[in-house]
Amino acid sequence: MPYCCQCGAQVSETDAYCAHCGARQPGVPAPPGKIFSGLSARNAALLCYLPVVGWIAAIVVLASERFKQDRTVRFHAFQGLYLFVAWLLVDWAIAPFLGMAPSPGVRAGVVGLLKGLLVLVWVFMLVKTSQSETYRLPVIGDLAERSLAEQR
Repeated sequence: MPYCCQCGAQVSETDAYCAHCGARQPGVPAPPGKIFSGLSARNAALLCYLPVVGWIAAIVVLASERFKQDRTVRFHAFQGLYLFVAWLLVDWAIAPFLGMAPSPGVRAGVVGLLKGLLVLVWVFMLVKTSQSETYRLPVIGDLAERSLAEQR
């Protein structure tokens, strides 16, 4: 049975603090900090623009208390979400519509071009955000700005 490093009282191996004097015991992991405590605002905004999976980070950023008052990070989260919605529109609406095209090569070419363009926009936004610039995309940026204004 171990003993307290401060007062010498008996403590359990899993006790983080001594019941007698309240001293922190060595070897017991520190309690977890708040979520996003070590994440900078710029890095949180960058995570929202990861191609195809950034929507997960965007939702987590929008739901977190830490970035509730940070308009810039929330703007990037909304814009990243709307970029993903554009990806879904290409995948779920435009691709099936083009499935009626007489040539399968036309469908694959158009869908591939649109998806490639979206990936390039994601990369462009990653670069702009990594340089701490807030760039508003033509239509998606306006939607993100409206969503941000409705959050007040």
